[in-house]
Amino acid sequence: MIAALMVSCLAGCRGDGSGSIAVIPRTSGTVPWEPENVGAQSAAAELGERVYWNASTREDDIDGQISLVSRMRPGMYKGLVLAPDHALALITPVRRALASGLPIVIVGSPLAIPAGGNLTYVLNDEEEGGRLAAARVAALLHGKGTVALLGVDPDIAGILARAESFERHLAAEQPKVTIVVRRLGTFNYAHEQEAVETVLREHPDLNVIVALSSTATRGAISAIDSSPHRQAVRVIGFDPESLPFGSACLDAMIVQDSRGMGDRAIRLLHARFKGEPFPPSILLRPLLVTRETVGSVAVREMLYTRWRPGYTDLRRSATP
Repeated sequence: MIAALMVSCLAGCRGDGSGSIAVIPRTSGTVPWEPENVGAQSAAAELGERVYWNASTREDDIDGQISLVSRMRPGMYKGLVLAPDHALALITPVRRALASGLPIVIVGSPLAIPAGGNLTYVLNDEEEGGRLAAARVAALLHGKGTVALLGVDPDIAGILARAESFERHLAAEQPKVTIVVRRLGTFNYAHEQEAVETVLREHPDLNVIVALSSTATRGAISAIDSSPHRQAVRVIGFDPESLPFGSACLDAMIVQDSRGMGDRAIRLLHARFKGEPFPPSILLRPLLVTRETVGSVAVREMLYTRWRPGYTDLRRSATP
């Protein structure tokens, strides 16, 4: 059954989305994707475009996202910005939308469709994300220790790329640091927490958990917080739903620049409407966030989620 869909139409877009640029993130209401709305809405207001923002309420509602994309046609919408939930399931609806003549920008994680014509990509630099995680592990372990790599998801190409990058950089820079377990991930929080509890029991000498997804990150933090004798284990997470630095085990988060993705995607589509060609792809660097930097201007600007028309001075806002 398709889950209920959350609709947020801002900046004067009509309920049917007619004449708007449709923006479909992976999910709504979380740190990874609400800033995309800010970037898209701000760029649209500047350029005289309108945004129709619509998202499934769960990241595992792949059918819901397919249903949304399947409704995208020229005449109803001017263009589409999509952060796909699944590397394979979204290929067919995206190809159908392209065949109808709709310009599309894929953000976050790629699909196995080559860029060109009416398709381009604004992607998270997963190579850099993996490198940042490996460098952070090196700073924590000083050359020797054990790591669990959790949340590997073969259905999201970007997560596989960040896992490969992390392992490659760690092996090159810290050959005495051992990855003792690699686990596939799911979108089920309870399952991820149970998986981490198992890892903690089976590896009592574990030093660091690198959690490659928001669900794995949340599961790791909850499992460690509920195990007082394992508080020494540190977590480096990706794509957090929030920034829970109140938890002692959380060392760092690596966050996509989804706000920049939203901004860049709207600008690319606006140029495309005027006949300009799409670039093949654009990479945006993620940001390493720690408890020391979470209140910085750079982090506040990247993660700002409370856009409203006419308000652009993010440095005067509260922390996200």
